[in-house]
Amino acid sequence: MGFFLYSKNGQLILAVLAFVALLAVLLLIAKFADRIKGRKQTLVMVAVFGGPALLLLVLGQVYPAIRTMWMSLMDRRSENFVGLTNYAYLFEDGLTALANTMLWVVLVPAGSTIIGLVYAVLIDKSRFEKVAKSLLFLPMAISFVGAGIIWKFVYEYRGSAQEQIGLLNALITSLGFEPVRFLQDAPLNTVFLIVVMVWIQAGFAMVVLSAAIKAVPIDIIEAARLDGASAWQLFTRVTVPSIRPSLVVVLTTICIATLKVFDITLTMTGAEFNTQVLANEMYDWSFTFGNNGIGSAMAVVIFLLVIPLVVYNVRQMNKNKAVRG
Repeated sequence: MGFFLYSKNGQLILAVLAFVALLAVLLLIAKFADRIKGRKQTLVMVAVFGGPALLLLVLGQVYPAIRTMWMSLMDRRSENFVGLTNYAYLFEDGLTALANTMLWVVLVPAGSTIIGLVYAVLIDKSRFEKVAKSLLFLPMAISFVGAGIIWKFVYEYRGSAQEQIGLLNALITSLGFEPVRFLQDAPLNTVFLIVVMVWIQAGFAMVVLSAAIKAVPIDIIEAARLDGASAWQLFTRVTVPSIRPSLVVVLTTICIATLKVFDITLTMTGAEFNTQVLANEMYDWSFTFGNNGIGSAMAVVIFLLVIPLVVYNVRQMNKNKAVRG
């Protein structure tokens, strides 16, 4: 028995056996449910196939969320109740993280959507559309950590007496200027980090908006052209209003991803030089400083900020689905 409990191979075998046993039980219950006729059969089938998913949802999502909320009201070791003291930290010493996160949430969705929309319009029905789309979409295949490492080399700074290995500083010094500390000098260093996120998300925005643009009815476009609409009027008065639901979905989806940004700041600056964000703050307090209370409070704040965006996003997607039938 010790082999199954205390060795990795044993635990793996035990997990596989448990999964097979669970599957066998479910199949037996499903076979038994087949013999039941009438309305009871539907209820049993829903319980058999929906029950495990519901159980996993409760264990993996609902229970951790409730426990995190409770821990946010406790002290650093989750032993004593301290009320809202942990949340007070956010308004005392965590303002930098909160302000930076808000800056990320404003600039990243706006920048990614504008670039994606303009790019989608410019390459629509062009000869090199597929290649152009692939080029902008490629960063989506790179992890945030990978993107952070790539851009860290792009922003790399060395003293003016040294040879520059960063792409941007190599260009700047070749023109006779002093090298720039892109990642060290606040507040512009946060903007340079935001550029990395925009670089990743612009491809997602472009793909969604390009599909929406192609779905705009051709008769509406032709009617506008017959009325003498210019290219700009066609874009602002026909294209943009027609793809508004897709624009909203893209903006809210990127907002949600941005609120959780963590990897880029950790990889490129270690959240130093006033580049701290809420997700990094949560990680630092929970796992570096061992303070479960403040770490959980940070997690709850992010959770509360994400909920309205998720609800709004789902409502917009349902509206799109209803319009398209």
